[in-house]
Amino acid sequence: MTGPRLVLRERKPHGSRVEVAPGLSLGGRAFVVMAGPCAVEDAGQIQEAAAIVAEAGCPVLRGGAFKPRTSPYSFQGLGAPGVRLLRDAADCRGLAAVTEVLEPGDLPSLERIAILQVGARNMQNYALLKALAELRRPVLLKRGFSATFEEWLLAAEYLLAGGNEQVILCERGIRTFETATRNTLDLSSVVLAKQRTHLPVLVDPSHASGARELIIPLSLASAAAGADGLLVEMHPRPEAALCDGAQALLPDGLRELMRRLSPVLAAVDRELWRAPARRRTA
Repeated sequence: MTGPRLVLRERKPHGSRVEVAPGLSLGGRAFVVMAGPCAVEDAGQIQEAAAIVAEAGCPVLRGGAFKPRTSPYSFQGLGAPGVRLLRDAADCRGLAAVTEVLEPGDLPSLERIAILQVGARNMQNYALLKALAELRRPVLLKRGFSATFEEWLLAAEYLLAGGNEQVILCERGIRTFETATRNTLDLSSVVLAKQRTHLPVLVDPSHASGARELIIPLSLASAAAGADGLLVEMHPRPEAALCDGAQALLPDGLRELMRRLSPVLAAVDRELWRAPARRRTA
């Protein structure tokens, strides 16, 4: 048998929960929103973003420090200094943090990051998956933009087969013939993943659409379809963002999203996780 084994729901019929911070887990009744800018740009920007994310009630701050970009001339991220800025901003507000890892050599700088993200371009980077399997830390695995559903599950299988059961799937849109949106959000894969695997499933509506005005409707649809949470982009000033500003919510948009999620989740017997803002004490 060469297909998925360890990810299948029959292994854990009631589903898995992945604890990403004390008292915060994915895979239960609570719906978790992770928000923040595409990239960490400087200390002021990520601190401001963290304040907005915490005030909105989101428990996890996202921000890219290592940025794989299609063009070599695009902003590539701040690297390890960006990780420190992200971590400090999250700590100041009592938030967990999620950021992308590109290669095993990046891992020493990510020791205090709660969730390690494998981006779409690295979904089949098996050397990276094997290294992450050895860490036994939460890994958010994005679906590759040209990957089939089974290829996505088999990438997750690498993590579980290596001993890491703290795996979170993330649907972020796939490449189709459609050009009206950046990618095509495959909500059917969210339903399938919840039915066929025991892993928590998130949706990234920002990369799926590439358009700010589509993020809230797609987020609400994802919640209704059974996703366990969202990974959304929010920038304090998206018009000045160094990357992907067009697909980032404004601060008011994040607050509106959180407000509109609650009734949708209540209709499917779920509830929105809201975290109180906290500051780090010296």
